[in-house]
Amino acid sequence: MVNDLQAGSDVARPKAWLAWSSGKDSAWALHSVREAGSFDVLALLTTVNRTHGRVAMHAVRESLVEMQAAAAGLPLVKVPIPSPCSNEIYERAMSEAMARASDEGVRHVVFGDLFLQDVRAYREAQLARCEMIPVFPLWGLDTRRLAEEMIAGGLCAYLTCVDPRKLEHGFAGRRFDAELLADLPASVDPCGENGEFHTFACAGPMFGAEVAVSVGEIVEREGFVFADLLPRSAAAQTV
Repeated sequence: MVNDLQAGSDVARPKAWLAWSSGKDSAWALHSVREAGSFDVLALLTTVNRTHGRVAMHAVRESLVEMQAAAAGLPLVKVPIPSPCSNEIYERAMSEAMARASDEGVRHVVFGDLFLQDVRAYREAQLARCEMIPVFPLWGLDTRRLAEEMIAGGLCAYLTCVDPRKLEHGFAGRRFDAELLADLPASVDPCGENGEFHTFACAGPMFGAEVAVSVGEIVEREGFVFADLLPRSAAAQTV
């Protein structure tokens, strides 16, 4: 288990994949690891709902995640899963992905988790079974300061999914910026770590170019409010 990033050195850096949700936390984790120079991130790893062609939970179009990976200069390793997906199926699919990573000399997986201990414990247990080591570069950081650091550092993101039991519907599709932070209720974590919202990162120091998007239809289904993001060129064609 890796708790803290080690200082870079002349020694060959350990190879890693980065768990990519398409959101701001995984994007910032990529930036943090690259900036520290402690790991050689070789690929982004994401689960894709094969029924709908979207990233699980964030509901981001598969094509947009491909654009993110291209902007980050990394290959995208997709793990297709059904909808609904049982834990057994999910864990089997991830084990197969970890076997591939191991075959490529990768021993570490980087996550953007912030403070949910049960989530971290689950990841640690599952990776231990695959003889892989989790890395948590953002773990334990103050989420208000982290959110402000992300915004000040040039990260641009949009809220793609909102839990209406925790946050008003109108936040879906909004930009993750200082104005949004000011508008969040005190009960909502500034980074949405308790599941209040999920995001799509479209620009920032982890990307070589902006992933230009426009906010499309906003719908409510299965108890959540989703904002459908479109590539800006595709959005223009629908006008």
